[in-house]
Amino acid sequence: MPGWNLEYSIDVDQEHSVIYAKIHGRWSAQTAESYHNDFKAEMDPLLGRPWARLIDLSNWKTSRNEVTEVIGKHMAWCRENNISLSLYVIDNTSTFRQLNEMFVKGGTKHYAHTFRTYAEAEKYLKVHWLDKNKK
Repeated sequence: MPGWNLEYSIDVDQEHSVIYAKIHGRWSAQTAESYHNDFKAEMDPLLGRPWARLIDLSNWKTSRNEVTEVIGKHMAWCRENNISLSLYVIDNTSTFRQLNEMFVKGGTKHYAHTFRTYAEAEKYLKVHWLDKNKK
């Protein structure tokens, strides 16, 4: 199954230019690199146009510091490749702190939004992306 492994899954909604990802467990730098490479491959159909993503971090555990570096670079890549809206579902204060460090490294704080529940993030996505980008 493309876009899926034990640590994450990635689904692309080409019609609405949205990427949905679920992150699981405690990551190593190698896992973060694999995620970045798989993410780029999966979202290739969206390159060249604005896009959004909803990342479910409900099952993600605080990871090693080198993961912060790798995902910070991933976020910078997203910024350089037309991301317009980035939503994160996260309810753990330790992982929230690490996620904020990634925002700083990636320069993505201005379009990143965090939510405690998936339902809140979906509602925000609908109002601020899907409804605005109806075809």
